[in-house]
Amino acid sequence: MREAAVVLLGAIAFDLLVGEPPARLHPVVWIGRFQSALRRFAPATPARAFAFGLMMALAGPLVFGLGSWWALSLLAVAAFPLRIVVAIFLLKSAFAARALAVAARAVERSLARGDLAAARAGLRSLVSRETADLDAGEIAGAAIESVAENASDSVVAPLFYYVVGGVPAALAYRAINTLDAMIGYRGPTEWLGKAAARLDDAANFVPARIAALLLAAASGAGGGSPMRALALWFRDGRKTESPNAGRPMAAMAGALGVELSKRGAYVLGAGMRAPEAADVGRAVRIFGVAVGVAAAVAIAIC
Repeated sequence: MREAAVVLLGAIAFDLLVGEPPARLHPVVWIGRFQSALRRFAPATPARAFAFGLMMALAGPLVFGLGSWWALSLLAVAAFPLRIVVAIFLLKSAFAARALAVAARAVERSLARGDLAAARAGLRSLVSRETADLDAGEIAGAAIESVAENASDSVVAPLFYYVVGGVPAALAYRAINTLDAMIGYRGPTEWLGKAAARLDDAANFVPARIAALLLAAASGAGGGSPMRALALWFRDGRKTESPNAGRPMAAMAGALGVELSKRGAYVLGAGMRAPEAADVGRAVRIFGVAVGVAAAVAIAIC
């Protein structure tokens, strides 16, 4: 078996059996701290903030992508197991399937027992929106949306870039996506985050559509309809502000036969029933099959 496939298998096993490494050792935490340190020097005026934000958007993938390439190159002269172990650890940090499924299941359990306070608290680990006033259907819908969107951002995209360019490309992608999550939204950081948001849009264009296709194909795992998933993806996939997030989210809405919405922003699957706690579990099952297929294809290509 080729080394690239061994590394990917090891990273998948790490994710399934261990989960996330401690924060002090997690490369994504390092990415966040690096960008937070840069952000302290960001200017306030729009033009200068945009230019500084462009520098931040480029610095993350360059520092962590090239840094991982340099580290693995140095280890090329070291013992084979050490290089493999470091590569597995770095690649694992670029994706998170188990953590996403565990967080979504926790929300499902809280909803099932009617504990909305716990469900809202658990949802905060999945979404950035305010959760305090969400009702049960909105909580379930937000959890489902996060599972669908992160099928692309947290699994398919890192695997895609690993296949394209190895561990450095996967970490470069994670740096792009992490900065977008930090500053790539409207509000106080709008100008600072414009370059990060556009770079993230470009990086996710292909993976988001692959993820939508995989979720549609895996619909049966949650008792859903692949054809309805495809139809809703094509009909509603453009309705979100992001050119990418709506694709897997609409596919998941169609797969489950539910309406997914965010107040004042979008409605996917308008007219279908409101999601319930059990639908979160169905979404996780669809997610599991979809990312399993993605991993199998990536291993085969490697």
